[in-house]
Amino acid sequence: MIVIMKPEALAQEIERICKELSNWNVTLEKISGKQKVVIGLVGDTADLEPLQIQQISPFIEQVLRINHPFKRASLQFRHGEPSSVFVETPNGLVAFGQNHPIVQVAGPCSVENEEMIVQTAERVKATGARFLRGGAYKPRTSPYAFQGHGESALDLLFKAREATGLGIVTEVMDTADLHKVALVADIIQIGARNMQNFSLLKKVGALGKPVLLKRGLAATIEDWLMAAEYILAAGNPNVILCERGIRTFDRQYARNTLDLAAIPVLRSLTHLPIMVDPSHGTGRAEYVPAMVMAAIAAGADSIMIEVHPNPKLALSDGPQSLTLERYETLTQEMAVIGKAVGRWSQNLLSTSSLEDISLQQSAPRVASYAAKK
Repeated sequence: MIVIMKPEALAQEIERICKELSNWNVTLEKISGKQKVVIGLVGDTADLEPLQIQQISPFIEQVLRINHPFKRASLQFRHGEPSSVFVETPNGLVAFGQNHPIVQVAGPCSVENEEMIVQTAERVKATGARFLRGGAYKPRTSPYAFQGHGESALDLLFKAREATGLGIVTEVMDTADLHKVALVADIIQIGARNMQNFSLLKKVGALGKPVLLKRGLAATIEDWLMAAEYILAAGNPNVILCERGIRTFDRQYARNTLDLAAIPVLRSLTHLPIMVDPSHGTGRAEYVPAMVMAAIAAGADSIMIEVHPNPKLALSDGPQSLTLERYETLTQEMAVIGKAVGRWSQNLLSTSSLEDISLQQSAPRVASYAAKK
C-alpha cells in the first residue's frame, strides 16, 4: 500500500503522518520524488482501509493498494518514477537508470591471469566502459569444466581496479564467499543459476552493496521480480536487473533466447534499472553486435559484453566473447544508436593515455586488500 502526499505537504506534516502510521504495525518507507513524497506501507495491510488512512490528513492526495505480489520492486511503489542506482568507483560516481546515459560493462567471462585481466581492463576503459566484469567463481554445468581461480582471481580483479579505476562486477555463488567478494566488487552479481537462492539473496540484501540480479534460465518475469523483492525487502534498494537470455525450444543456433521484449514489459512493472547481456543471450560472438543495438533501441540502461584478448584460448565462454578490436568498433556503432535515443554520453580515453600504468603501482594496495581479508 502507498500513501501519496500532495505537492504542498510540508515536511513537518509528512513526519507527523509517518509517526501515526508507524503505530499500525507496518514498516514505512518514504520515497521523495521530483514533485511528491510517497510513503510505502509494507507488511500486513489487508485490514487497512484506504479511506481510513486518507482521513489522517488533508495533505494526503491518494491511498493505493499495490496489486502485484512484488511490492518494493513495483513501479507503483515509486508512483511511476524510475529509480537510480549510484555506484562509487575509483573514477567517480556512476548512475544506472532510465534517466541516465547507458553504462557499458565489459570484460572476460573468467579471470585467467594478471596480464590478461589488466590488459583487458585498460582496453575496455579506453573505449568507454565504466565497469570491468570478470568471474572469480564460475558456476558451470559440468563439474569438470573450469570453475574459476576463486580467491586468487579476486586479487587480480583488485589489481585491475587499482590500475584503471574501473568499477568491478563479479559473481558470488556462496554465502561463505560473500564478504571476500564484497571487498573487491563494486557491484555484486547474482548469476542466473542463483536467482532463486533465497538465503543468498537475503545475505546480499543485508549487505547493502549494489547488486546485479541476472534472470534465471527459465524464470518468468514475475519470478525474477520476486527474487529482486528478497533483496529489496532485506533493506537494499540498489538492485539492477539483467536480462541474459532464457532457454526455449531451439538451442541449435543460439545458446539462449535473448528476451528483448522483457525491457518494455519491465518498464511497465518496475522502477529498477535494466541491463542486457547479449553475450550469454546469444552464445555466439557474431550475433552480439546486433543484439547490443537492439537492446539500446529497446531502452536498456546498461549493456554487459564479454570481451577477451584471444577468445579462441579463453578458459570459458570463448565462442561468445568479442575480441578487443571488435569491441572497440562496436562501441562506435553503439554511439550512433545511443545518441539517437538520447542516452549516450561518455568521455573516451585514448589507449596511449593508459600506457604509463604499471602493474607494480598497485602492489601496495593489493597488500592492503590482502590484510583486510
